[in-house]
Amino acid sequence: MTFEQMWRDLAPVGRSASSGGYFRQPWTTAETELRTWFAEQARARGLRLVVDALGNQVAWWDPADGSGARTDGLLTGSHLDSVLDGGAYDGPLGVVSAFAALDRLREQGHAPARPLGVAAFVEEEGSRFGRACLGSRLAVGAADWTTVRELRDRDGVALPDALVAAGLDPAPLERGDDVRDGTGILAGVAAYVELHVEQGRDLVHRDVPVALGSQIWPHGRWRFDFTGEANHAGTTRMEDRRNPMLTYAMTALAADKQARLADLRATFGRVEVSPNGVNAVPGRVSAWLDARGADDAAVRALVATVERQATERADRDGTAVTVSAESVTAPVHFDTDLTARIDAAVVEGGGLPVIPTGAGHDAGVLAEAGVPTAMLHVRNPSGVSHAPGEHAETADCLAGVEALAAALRSLTS
Repeated sequence: MTFEQMWRDLAPVGRSASSGGYFRQPWTTAETELRTWFAEQARARGLRLVVDALGNQVAWWDPADGSGARTDGLLTGSHLDSVLDGGAYDGPLGVVSAFAALDRLREQGHAPARPLGVAAFVEEEGSRFGRACLGSRLAVGAADWTTVRELRDRDGVALPDALVAAGLDPAPLERGDDVRDGTGILAGVAAYVELHVEQGRDLVHRDVPVALGSQIWPHGRWRFDFTGEANHAGTTRMEDRRNPMLTYAMTALAADKQARLADLRATFGRVEVSPNGVNAVPGRVSAWLDARGADDAAVRALVATVERQATERADRDGTAVTVSAESVTAPVHFDTDLTARIDAAVVEGGGLPVIPTGAGHDAGVLAEAGVPTAMLHVRNPSGVSHAPGEHAETADCLAGVEALAAALRSLTS
């Protein structure tokens, strides 16, 4: 099946008729349909499909010599879930390109000398349960199920219940089965290569369709809980109010200012207000800060400054604020030897651009876990990501497939 046909098959799944964006949250109908599609693609190619209790999937193309259990597997792929009202390319481009690259290798008569797998990790975006790269983190043992199982989504649904509703069985997770016992979804994986749509406009300025990744910037999510006193909007004098919305508003402005001054990124993108009434002074505001940048110490200093300013403002407003880190990721540098090998495989003598990214990926999780990892980025002419305007031209996508196929051919010869 061609890249174009696979892309057309996925295009309608989870798409909003009003915005054109995608709602492919994990363990929902749309994401379950995508996991079914993945399994069908694996079966159509005669690949060995492995699925864990969380819904992570790997389709293996095993060496023809039937050599049995191996520890030198090469993995590629990405994820199929989306942010709320997200774009089509973030994640699925890597999965579709991986299947297309395998097809290309077969057309060329290539026989892999080591297992070659295509992965689809779940809850990469953290859009439902608030933990980015949750599937890969559990797979490598970087997250603990006894803690993760307590997560609730916005509707109060517990993670184990979401798994059951999606037709999965969390019993192996309850028993503690994971990659550390050698039977997990990533058992035998020795290297990982992830193709991803570019999340920015670096390649537009360079006028090239494909680049390699150098590193993932340090980034994290911090929850700010502002508390005050709920009251009547009409009868409560302004001077008598303890309004946490004011404290939050100043904090959001402070985060924006501090990020601009330090050449970093800071975003309050999610807010929950209680009681959330038009005619009521709120009693509580919870807001999530996403902060990232090229320097780890600078990012942490930014968050500390914003927290200090929020606390000072809370003292003036008669409110209170508590800050908790929900996920913090240190800078991740991709394997230089693996990156160089891919560069030489794609371009004779090398020469692909090597660029950093401010976005988190499953590739970063595997790299942190000690798996040699590299990334390929495909040009995004709009520069838009995590929104319906995210895009990549078909010609650039096909160039990405060819680059990935060349890399996989070299690494499995």
